[in-house]
This record gives sequence, C-alpha cells and structure tokens, in this order.
Amino acid sequence: MTQQQGASGTLYIVSAPSGAGKTSLLKVLLEGADGIGVSVSHTTRAMRPGEQDGVHYHFVDESTFNEMIAQGDFLEYAQVFDHYYGTSQAAVMAQLALGQDVILEIDWQGARQVRECFADVVDIFILPPSKVALRERLTGRGQDDDAIIARRMQDAEAEMSHYGEFDYVVVNDDFETAVADLQAVISSQRLRIERQRVSLQSLLADLLA
Repeated sequence: MTQQQGASGTLYIVSAPSGAGKTSLLKVLLEGADGIGVSVSHTTRAMRPGEQDGVHYHFVDESTFNEMIAQGDFLEYAQVFDHYYGTSQAAVMAQLALGQDVILEIDWQGARQVRECFADVVDIFILPPSKVALRERLTGRGQDDDAIIARRMQDAEAEMSHYGEFDYVVVNDDFETAVADLQAVISSQRLRIERQRVSLQSLLADLLA
C-alpha cells in the first residue's frame, strides 16, 4: 500500500556509483543543514575499526536479519556479496512523522523497492564528470588491484545506466557546486506548499484574517 507523507518530513534517496563522491558530498551537506539526517541501515557484516553500533550501522546477525525480513520490517534490503543490508521502515517513519527529512543512501534496486512504499519520495543520482575521473578516484584509493578496479568500473557503468529512474541528477565535477546543487534540491522541496502550509501556519492565519 502506497503511503502519503503529507506535511511530514521528506524522504530522499541518494544513489551513485562507487567513486562518484556520494559519501563526501552528503557529509558536507549534513554539516550545513538542519532537520535532515541519513538513515542508519542494518547490516550483517562485521563491525570495522572505528565504527559504532547505531551510528554507522545497526550490526545484527543473519538470523536476526532474516527474522526482520519475515516480519516485513524493511523498506528495502539487499545482499551485497556475503552480507545483507536493510533500511528499517519503523525508524524512517518515526523520523518523518517528527518532520525530520531523511536520506537513504541506497542503490537503484533499493530505490525501486522504496518507491513502491512511498508515493512522493525524492530521489537524486550523483554522476562523476567522466569515466577517466571515475577510474582515477577508484585507483586513487590505493587499496585495490587492476582486476578489482576493472570490476568496480563495470559495476559503476551498470549502476549509472539507471540514472533515468531518478528525479534529479547531480554531476560531481566541482565539489562545492555539487554540494550547492544538493542543497538546492532540499530547499526547493521545503518550499513546496505542503510543507509551507504547516510551517507558516501562524503567518498565513494572520495574513488572511
């Protein structure tokens, strides 16, 4: 059943191929914005050094994750290599009900699942400025050999082929410009009549009295 968000917070999906700079862009975006946060996903992978449970991910075992799937707890979930990742529907709905905007960092497949539940989700796809730049960013990490880089480039091309399913496309060429583009999308959504009718209730009542 499709859910209408009305005057509650806005649900955003931000997708991008690996190497496009999504994580860095969102980090800066969130530092300068109020009333918006990134949903913390559940995962079955092990916690890495420096990570905190409930901050970076909700770390659960596979049996718990499968139980959550059976109970319909996830807005979307996917298996990536040997691990599962999922977005809690209850957590997202609670944040939206409080008027908080929520960002989901998920791929195009997860985005399709979420669109089946939300009629007015706003989704953004981030592209690199070129294949050359993308390869340089992936290679610049210095963590992977040529075979892995080639596989990541192939995966990136497959991911980018779904850009047309999204409402907005942002090209991360100049970093500050890309951040400003993301801010513009959020600002425009907050100026929509559904949000303004609620946030400006007192002003409108006074102006129209």
